[in-house]
Amino acid sequence: MRAVLWRASLLGLVLATSLPLRAQAGDPLLMFLLGVAREMVISHAMRDPAPEGAPAIAPVEVYPGTTVAPAQLKRLIDECFAYLSEAQRREIFAALHAGILDPRNAAIRGSMIEYFAQRALAVRAVRERLAQLSPQEKERVAAEFRAALAAMAPEDQDRFGDALRQGLLPVPDDLGQMLLAALER
Repeated sequence: MRAVLWRASLLGLVLATSLPLRAQAGDPLLMFLLGVAREMVISHAMRDPAPEGAPAIAPVEVYPGTTVAPAQLKRLIDECFAYLSEAQRREIFAALHAGILDPRNAAIRGSMIEYFAQRALAVRAVRERLAQLSPQEKERVAAEFRAALAAMAPEDQDRFGDALRQGLLPVPDDLGQMLLAALER
């Protein structure tokens, strides 16, 4: 799973840097949202399906070498990814928990947790900021989104559409509908 997540992150970085210059010069909030969306779509597409009867999550009170408890990560996931279903949040926790406990990651456990926490808090902040936008600002974001998508390959546009329809992106429902409409134009 760790290799899949690293490949997804690398692909997300490559895709994020491959946006045309006019899109990169756009609204930083839109660029962050597109980057998060790319990472989520890629990681969702590349993940290994969970085998039937997967083993239960190993119980630990605190992750070895850290002061972080699994309950703290669960709470962070629930708070920052509230727009996802309970099953999706459990899946995120299970993958993160397994990666943190993997003995091959012993030297980077703290960094993994810190990186995840930063990304989760950034996603929550973006969602909150997007929810506070005026209708005119949401129209502008949708227009910039449409312009950025015009430069993407059709299969990438389809992936964004699928992610929006499945509720995988951290956007309020009304803005999500506007972004879907932008995809269909």
